[in-house]
Amino acid sequence: MLNICVNCGLYRPDKVIDPAGPYAICPECGHRHPFRWLPLFIVSGASGAGKSTVCHHLLGRFTDVVLLDSDILWRAEFESPAAAGPNFIETWLRVAKSVGQSGRPVVLFSTGMGVPDNIEPRVERRYFTEIHYLALVCSDDVLASRLQDRPAWRKTHTPEYVSRQIAFNQWFRRRERDLTPAVDLLDTTSLPVSSTGEEVMAWIRARMLRG
Repeated sequence: MLNICVNCGLYRPDKVIDPAGPYAICPECGHRHPFRWLPLFIVSGASGAGKSTVCHHLLGRFTDVVLLDSDILWRAEFESPAAAGPNFIETWLRVAKSVGQSGRPVVLFSTGMGVPDNIEPRVERRYFTEIHYLALVCSDDVLASRLQDRPAWRKTHTPEYVSRQIAFNQWFRRRERDLTPAVDLLDTTSLPVSSTGEEVMAWIRARMLRG
């Protein structure tokens, strides 16, 4: 586990990153731990925009990266507003960092993590060379239809839930040009899943080639 120094044994997630190695340097003893410093890709968007669908579509088809849906770690304790943000995000950044040590970058499909302000200040952010953000968006009526067509157990049918997701969908559309880092948009309104998957793969590969 990279957060535990192999030299002094202390748990320090706030290691100093030296790109020359790259090394994660323990602030306590100065031990220089070599590690893989990779980018992280986040595919976001409102509920119903198509994140989970395209993630499942790409599994087995796109093996240059590790595809993960953030919902697999969601637990009841994250329902608390105080815990849901920082704790859930730091947990996922720690998982993505650890998975990346195998040599392949992670593509994380998640809703709230597509907001750069939720990610960039986190202590685990330092373990990624860059974080690339892509938000899937669609028209409001298509988003509402997708949410209302889901099984009842998912509880996405209420007017309050649909309105909240439409507002988040519109937020991405309005803020595209003034977010830092930038969030790229992909409109899935008229795209079949296969075409969306191809677009997402092309977006990832283009950024991997940039180094």
